[in-house]
Amino acid sequence: MKIKAEQLAQQLKKQLLPVYLLHGDEPLLIQECADHVRRACKAQGFGDRDIIHVENNFTGEELYASNQSISLFADRKIIELRMPTGKPGTAGSKALVDYVANPSPDNVLLIICGKIESASQRSKWFKTVEAAGASVQLWPINARDLPRWIEQRLRALGMQANPDAIELLADRVEGNLLAASQEIHKLQLYAEQETITVETVMAAVADSARYNIFGLIDSCLEGDTLSALKMLQGLKSEGNQVFAILPLFTRELRNLYACAQQIGDGHGIDRVLQNQRIWDSRKRITKIALQKLSLSRITRLIQLANDIDQSAKGMSKANSWDLLEQLITLMTGRELAIAL
Repeated sequence: MKIKAEQLAQQLKKQLLPVYLLHGDEPLLIQECADHVRRACKAQGFGDRDIIHVENNFTGEELYASNQSISLFADRKIIELRMPTGKPGTAGSKALVDYVANPSPDNVLLIICGKIESASQRSKWFKTVEAAGASVQLWPINARDLPRWIEQRLRALGMQANPDAIELLADRVEGNLLAASQEIHKLQLYAEQETITVETVMAAVADSARYNIFGLIDSCLEGDTLSALKMLQGLKSEGNQVFAILPLFTRELRNLYACAQQIGDGHGIDRVLQNQRIWDSRKRITKIALQKLSLSRITRLIQLANDIDQSAKGMSKANSWDLLEQLITLMTGRELAIAL
């Protein structure tokens, strides 16, 4: 069945389904919904978790093995299938259909995807999973609704803000919900039980870290390799973690990939940027990036981002900071042999 994000918590209280499919292009909302499922499972005795990363050569063998294996630490477990592309492939699709046909009562399958296109939502695996459990599609928050979303977040944390302050905060984060969430939590240090005003937001902005992730991404899009690498070192020295930085790069690369695909199909760049909901203030640097990054280069960057994700989670011996430095160098349009 299809349910909305705001219905998920209530559904989990009523019944724990054998499979949950979360898909969309909003990392923060995906993360929060996944946390809802994990907490509900934990409350019902699912004390272990297997994580499976779906790549191009996914055959489903890991899913079969995880479903049949007995955990050493708990009687029940979550099988977490992370599939950024939303495309399991032929063998993977069959594995998902087979799993849903005979799910283990001791397991809950949590499938986490990026954006799944309409055509893929009509596929057999998607329909089968949705019929057996629940699918939640996380829609982007558009510019018109973002102020209301921010206000709701502030209220949930016991804060209130005047309309001008909310508008300023919405302009600052430019539609990035993860950035908005970070800014809202930062405002807790300044609010002191008072209504948040424009002055409060400005004070928080003035006290921001010297090196910030958004400035780093902008430097990458503009092709400023030296500035980008310098910002990366600054973020590292300030104690930031790779797994906190990477999601914003992944989001940006997916947008660039979608834009490059449409441009390759013959669509004008201005229409493409509009279709992808690129904010007016970011259209200039996005155009710069698309002029220097080919579709194959962007694909290579997405693959590298996946390598960084696995490294940051301890699934490979590679140094995640070194890999992130390589990603930034390539994203600015340089080659590693020249820049490093």
